[in-house]
Amino acid sequence: MLAPNEILDSEKSSVERRDREIAFEPPRQPKIIHVDMDAFYASVEQRDNPELRGKPVAVGGSGERGVVAAASYEARKFGVRSAMPSVTAKRNCPELIFVKPRFDVYKDVSRQIRSIFAEYTPIIEPLSLDEAYLDVTENLKRIASATQIAEDIRARIHTETGLTASAGVSYNKFLAKLASDYRKPDGLFVITPKMGPAFVEALQVGKFHGVGPATTTKMNRLGIETGLDLRAQTLAFLQCHFGKSGLYYYWISRGVDERPVRPDRVRKSMGAENTFVEDLFSFAAARAALQPIIEKVWRYCESAGIRGRTVTLKVKYADFRQITRSRTGAASIATQAELARLVFALLGPLFPATKGIRLLGVTLSSLSEEQSGLDVQFSLSI
Repeated sequence: MLAPNEILDSEKSSVERRDREIAFEPPRQPKIIHVDMDAFYASVEQRDNPELRGKPVAVGGSGERGVVAAASYEARKFGVRSAMPSVTAKRNCPELIFVKPRFDVYKDVSRQIRSIFAEYTPIIEPLSLDEAYLDVTENLKRIASATQIAEDIRARIHTETGLTASAGVSYNKFLAKLASDYRKPDGLFVITPKMGPAFVEALQVGKFHGVGPATTTKMNRLGIETGLDLRAQTLAFLQCHFGKSGLYYYWISRGVDERPVRPDRVRKSMGAENTFVEDLFSFAAARAALQPIIEKVWRYCESAGIRGRTVTLKVKYADFRQITRSRTGAASIATQAELARLVFALLGPLFPATKGIRLLGVTLSSLSEEQSGLDVQFSLSI
């Protein structure tokens, strides 16, 4: 029989042993879900108007300078895509039906969907009204399977909103995003840790999240067609050709992405840019190239219900020299036309250009929530 001091020593040893086991317990494999609503704006319009169901629908302006904000899957069969000029969309699909956007309705549905997410995890990173990342490694329902959570969420979205969502499940954000695109619409796909590297190997680089058309073209010219080709490049090579993005490409080609899901992320600016296959030399060409970029920035502002006071124009020349021009006003920009006027006013003094322009970008910052009934024009002395 053990003496009292021996019992205490034994208990102390047991506690210390458990503490060591806990201290050296490996971190749990992250479980990330990316949920993406299917043709969100267009699907809401088809849900609310039975006459639109089964027909090619585009949300956006139908005028000569209009742009498609979203397209139904019936319209996508004809090559109609978001950010496409409306005249091009109509040419591709003569039967296309244009519907004016109703952002207040989309916001209400988005809040309804996010309330479903919140029943499973507080770690939600919204990317826009229609997509979000969820970290369900530790979840409120104590469900061990992230796949089961994704299935439950998709079923509830359909039951409660009448809409469909696609979901991707994986161990990091990059792969979860790829997975959600894999079986659209109304699909679910899982990329396990064993599958990850091989899945990335076989994928065309143009399918990678974060690799746009211009970067795809550049990679293809360098002989990089697939994830396997990308992984074969050294970090130095990728940084030489793609700058700071080279590090990101290096790791995602190996299926590695350590970015956490950030529920408290506050967006301080919204920007869009485009790198051109051929350099631009005239004001008219640069103005035309900026139009879809301005549309994209404003579309985000509309969908998120925010406005900004500071406009920044980014220009990168053929020799990679980069400049920015910006102005800040006392009031937020009220309309897309006002944003365009300011961007073109910043662009004008840069011409005639002595060198070709390879990239243009527009950023709106000093963001704030839109105030209903606000009718203030943004005026600057430029």
